[in-house]
This record gives sequence, C-alpha cells and structure tokens, in this order.
Amino acid sequence: MDSLQTQSSTNIVKNKKLSSSIKRDYQLWLLILPAIVVIFIFNYIPMYGIQLAFRDYKFDLNIIKTLSGGNFRGLFYFEKFITNYLFMDLMRNTISISLTTILLGFPAPILLALLLNQIKNFRTKKILQTTVYLPHFISIVVMVGLMNVLLSPNTGIITHVLSAIGMGDINILGSTKTFVPLFVLSDIWQHCGWNSIIYLAALSSVDPQLYDSSKIDGANKWHTVWYIEIPALIPTIIILFILSMGNVLNTGFEKVFLMQNALNLPVSEVISTYTYKIGILGNQFSYSAAIGLFNTIINFVFLYFMNTISKKYSDISLW
Repeated sequence: MDSLQTQSSTNIVKNKKLSSSIKRDYQLWLLILPAIVVIFIFNYIPMYGIQLAFRDYKFDLNIIKTLSGGNFRGLFYFEKFITNYLFMDLMRNTISISLTTILLGFPAPILLALLLNQIKNFRTKKILQTTVYLPHFISIVVMVGLMNVLLSPNTGIITHVLSAIGMGDINILGSTKTFVPLFVLSDIWQHCGWNSIIYLAALSSVDPQLYDSSKIDGANKWHTVWYIEIPALIPTIIILFILSMGNVLNTGFEKVFLMQNALNLPVSEVISTYTYKIGILGNQFSYSAAIGLFNTIINFVFLYFMNTISKKYSDISLW
C-alpha cells in the first residue's frame, strides 16, 4: 500500500513538473510541436498495423477493417519465419554485413576526426572537411550506379586495371566473396566524413588550457591524442555505439537491394530485402509484418543489452 502511494505521489510530482515546464517554456514547446506531430503521425499511428503480424491479412474497402486484419493467428507467422529454410541464411547475411559495417565503419569517423583536428591551417582544414563531406550527399542510386560503371566485368575501369596487373578476369559485382567488403568500404567512403562532424564538435569543446599544459609537460602529438582528445570523445563514442547496436539487423534496404544480383544472392539476401519480396511483391502482408516486428524486437534487445552494460561499467547510457 505504501509503495502504491509513493508511486502515485511521484507521478503527481512529475505531472506538475511537466505542466510547469510547458507554461514556462511554451515558446520552445511550440517550436518543437511540428516535429512532435510529424513523429506521432508517421511513427506512432502506423503502429496500429502491428496487429497484422498476429492476424490474417484481409482486404476490405474499409481501410480500418483492412488494418484490423482477419482471423487471429497468434505467433503463427513468427514460427513460419523461424522455421523457414532461409532463416539461418538471412540472419547470417544480415548480421555479417551489419557487424562488419560496425567493426570497420564505426572507428573510421573517429580516426578521421582526430586527424582533421591535428590540422592547424584553417583553409586546408576546411577544404579537406568539405572534400570528405561531399560523398554523403550522393544518392544511393547514383552511388551504386558509379560502382556498376567502375566495376563492370566488361567495361569497368577498375576491373581492367586489376586484369592488367595480373589479377585475372574478376567479376567483383557478382562475387559472393567481394559483396560484403564492397558494401562496407563504399559505405565508409560515403559516410565517414559526415559522421565525423559530431566527433569534431566534441573535440572543439576541449579546454585549450589542457593543450597548453600538455606542451609545458613535454607531451607530443600522440600523447595529446591519447590522454586529452580520446578521453573527451569517450562519452560521445559510447552513446553512438549504443545507438548503432540498436540497428544490428538494419542493413539499409536500398543499397543492398540495388547491389543485389543473381550471382551474389547467397550473401546479399538479407531480412529487409526478403521482407520486401514477401510483403510487397508476394502480397503476404501478415507474414512480412511479423518479420518486420521480429527484426525490431531483436534490435531493441541489442540496444537494451548494450545500454545496460554501458550504464553498469561506464555510467553512460541513453536512459
């Protein structure tokens, strides 16, 4: 009884704080109101369709009845996916691409930010920053198109160069051995510069007196990076790493789908492309909804697990 009263009193205090915050900072709340409305419309209202994962999809002219589904099937579609002969291949391919991207792609912007921070010439630094930021603004379609032009087995420039130096005729786009490296390296090239911005912002907040003190103590550039800059980046690194672990099974549908062909399909078929083929092309909406919900639950488990570990050992967490 006492615990219920304590909890109710805590909720009352929180509600009072929220209402007083709204009254005091109503201009700020009005400023973020459009973003709240957009998130509610496009992120929360569609969650009503989650129930299709537990029901048979039933088309009706009334959209509400369509989203409500037909007969309740429970976990039938989840079991159907887990027992599917493609399940292990899909999980292996998805996790392989995601973990490789995290292991190689996550440290890359950190290293780039540390290197750019060492450049003291303002003009040179800005030119380099602009150069490494630009690939981020290339659309994925154009990016894959460039790879097709450069790596084409018949007309690709890079393919001809490799053949000229004795590498033989290599079909990089169609090989199961080169798909993951090509995907990851192109992703790093495209987004590494843009992702380094947040680390450069964290480095800009370092107290200049620390640098002066380190020079007086005789520290070289390596000591400055190791004992001043990296510790300043650790909170940002941990938060971004936790967020990245929440997307372990999200490999990015567009790029994988565009790079996919009949030759590399054994390693390029991931959960997102399979869901598209099953749901949109195959009209199995309940089945695809179950796969999507399964994917989301696994990502949330990874996110919660990493957040718990970080909170326990570093006292830095999302909540």
